[in-house]
Parts: sequence; structure tokens; C-alpha cells
Amino acid sequence: MTDLTKMKVAEARDALRAGELTSAELTEACLNAIDAADALGAFVHKTPEIARDRAAAADQRIKAGDAPDLCGIPMGIKDLFCTKGVDSQAASRILQGFKPEYESTVSQQLQDAGVVMLGKLNMDEFAMGSSNETSVYGNAVNPWRRGNDDTALTPGGSSGGSASAVAADLCLAATGTDTGGSIRQPAALTGITGIKPTYGRCSRWGIVAFASSLDQAGPMTKDVRDAAIVLRAMCGHDPKDSTSADLPVPDFEAALTGDIRGKKIGIPREYRMDGMPSEIEALWSEGTAMLRDAGAEIVDISLPHTKYALPAYYVIAPAEASSNLARYDGVRYGHRATLSQGDGITEMYEKTRAEGFGPEVQRRVMVGTYVLSAGFYDAYYNRARKVRTLIKRDFEQVFDQGVDAILTPATPSAAFPLGIQMDDPVQMYLNDVFTVTVNLAGLPGISVPAGTDKDGLPLGLQLIGRPWEEGDLLNTAYTLERAAGFVAKPTKWW
Repeated sequence: MTDLTKMKVAEARDALRAGELTSAELTEACLNAIDAADALGAFVHKTPEIARDRAAAADQRIKAGDAPDLCGIPMGIKDLFCTKGVDSQAASRILQGFKPEYESTVSQQLQDAGVVMLGKLNMDEFAMGSSNETSVYGNAVNPWRRGNDDTALTPGGSSGGSASAVAADLCLAATGTDTGGSIRQPAALTGITGIKPTYGRCSRWGIVAFASSLDQAGPMTKDVRDAAIVLRAMCGHDPKDSTSADLPVPDFEAALTGDIRGKKIGIPREYRMDGMPSEIEALWSEGTAMLRDAGAEIVDISLPHTKYALPAYYVIAPAEASSNLARYDGVRYGHRATLSQGDGITEMYEKTRAEGFGPEVQRRVMVGTYVLSAGFYDAYYNRARKVRTLIKRDFEQVFDQGVDAILTPATPSAAFPLGIQMDDPVQMYLNDVFTVTVNLAGLPGISVPAGTDKDGLPLGLQLIGRPWEEGDLLNTAYTLERAAGFVAKPTKWW
């Protein structure tokens, strides 16, 4: 039965339709795998009863012959998505015990498509982190290890639980969110595929907000075809989200022709960073050669404002976070501090937030409050917004020159040991160096596993696409995936 969990979404869909397999069997195999994998810290709220009920309903629907692609497919949901009647904590103590009375639009769409929810997945607190070490639940752990070394490695963040669960075959796919790289970076570090769609392609309604102008949901899957299938179900216009785009959702899977002849792929010179590991540089060159061999035209491009992206991001994101997180004050829901006699409303706010927020969230709220304060607003926040506009213009100019996609590394390194970067926030923030530009410009980006480092750890390449052209981007990623032929899996130790 355990081999069932190794199936991909497309495989399982076809087997379910052919009657070779039931959703109940597939779900049970995943539930057993989850129970045996507590060492990974991936699933933090298990929902076996919901899973079994939805699997039974999916089997009926498949028998009746009206089942969508994802009907009966077991998935994990990141703890940032509100799920009705199920703990939705955003991995924070301040939301302890919060069980929403409503379902996020994305998780509702997946439920309507017949997806079986296995439970909620670990993440960095309020999605703030690049290593899944800021979670109230404890660390999520990468299923990959370096050779015979048993040092625990990060699965990346903030969607570390999602990445770990998919890479370890605990679920067939998972939802993630990406504010500065939180889908693509963990996907790269765990050898899976992760796509951040264009800003506005997926509804943000019911997803706990971090930075509202940057956050975007997307799927984390075992390959590009699965990403196309799951993404289609997650997308769509939502009147409840004012930033949701009222555009038709194409059949992304149908776009996977594997033909990219005549496409222009840009290689940005600014992404060649000082100190970039030679393995990352070599992989990037190999990826470029693979796309050239597939018939694409490779062109050198310039994105001159790239060097300002990280500082601009770490002004804008904390500023929006400080505003979004002001609502967690102990009044309406979640954690409330125990008060001493004589404490008033101000003391309640202070004690609740001090107890409820972890150090990284406190740091970003303070940074955000600072850059929005009188006297610093123009010097920091407004300047960062202007830089963001310039970064967006860089991409527009490249796309106006006929470039169809841009190839870059996904991360500056392979997975690193848990604990080694926690004392240096700047070092941790540098993990997002290749990904934040995509969020600042609102573009679609995908990470595809393309090779391994000297220790056998996976490395990913990132493709950045034109706005709203996820189908074209997925097809280029599909071509790269087939050329790279990455099939390595972590050796089971958990």
C-alpha cells in the first residue's frame, strides 16, 4: 500500500478514473505515511476523519462519472489557509485555538474539485522565514540528508511543511503561499516543483495576510504536469478579493506540448552574484544549454535594478506586515494574555502581542512600524515603492523586447543545516535573493528540480514568465524538466 503515496497527481487521476484504485485506498495510504513521519514535523493538524469522508464522497462522484481532475486526490493544506472548523494558526501562538467559521476561497475551490484534505502543514510563523524555524509547532525537517550525514536540514520556508510533505510522499500535492519566494525556495531545496502564479491569479481571501501586495497562493507538486493540474483548480476570479483578476483560467495541462522552438529565453547578467557556489553556476549553464538544445533562442538581458530588490522587499513586506498584524490584539479571537490587577487595555495589547508573536514576527513588525512612522515614511517606504516600480519596469522592457521567459537559479545554495542561520537575520534574508524580484513585479515564477550538489542534495532552477502566461511558463518548465531528467528521491530515514 505504501507505494500508492509515490504516485503523482496525473497518475492517480488516471488510475482512479480507470477503476484501478479508490480514493479511500489512496487516502488511507497517505494517512499511514503521515502517522509514520512525525520526525519530519510536516503535518501539524491531522484531519483523518475529514479525509476519509471526502475520499468516500470522491469515490461516489468518480463512479457517477462527473468528477473533475482532482477528485479523490489527497493533498495537504498550508496552515496559512483558513479551513472551516479546523485549526488555522499560521504557525503562531497568537492564533492558538482559532477554528474559522469559513473556508478560504482556494481551499474551497479544491474541496469543490473533490480534493481530499489530509490536514494542515507546518510553516514559518505568519509566513515570515526562509527555513521553517520560526513555527510555534517546531521545525519542519527536510527529508533529504547529505550522504551518510544525519544532520537535520531545512526544507526551506515559509512553505517548509508543504515541501517536506510532498518530497517525502506523505501527500500527492500541497498548497503553498509565496510572498518573497516561499513556494519556489522550499521546492528547490526539497527537489519538487513549485509555481507562484501572477499576482491576482489566485484569490487571497481567507489566507492569513502577511504582505498583501506580495502574497500569492500556488501549488507544490512532484512534477510540472501536476503543478498545471492543481494550479488550474486553485485559480479563478473571486469577488471577495479586490485584487483578484477577472480573467478566464486556461487549461494549463493542455499547454504542456514540450515544444519551445523559437522561444526567447533571457539570462539576466545581474543574477551572477559574487560568491555564488560553482555548483549553482554550473547548473544554470547546464539549464541554459538544455533550453538551447530544445530550440529556444538564448539572449543576454539586463535587469539593472535587481541589486535593490532585497532591501526594497525588506522595507515593503515588513511595512505591510505591521499593518496586517495590528488586528492580533487579544480582543476578538486567538490568544489573550493573563492580566494582572490594574492592567488596562494597553497592557492587554502589549502582553498579548509579546506572548503571541515569536522573535522574527516581532522583528518584522518593529521594522515595518519604523519605516511607516512620521519622518521615515518618505526615506524608506516611499523610496522602496519607487524602486519596486523600477524593478517592474525592468521586466516590462525585457518582455517588450520579445523575451518569453527568464532563466535564473532558484536559491543561492542547497539545503543548509537547521539552526545555522537563525542568529543572523541578514544571512537568512539572502536566501530570497533570486526570488523576491518576481513578487515585487507581480510576475509568475516556477522552480524546477534540475540537478544535485556534491552531497547529493537537490538544486532548482527558476523560470520567470510574462504576466498571466502561466501556461507558456509551465510548458517551458516542462521542457526543462524533461531535459534535466531529475528523478532522485530522498532515502527514507524517518
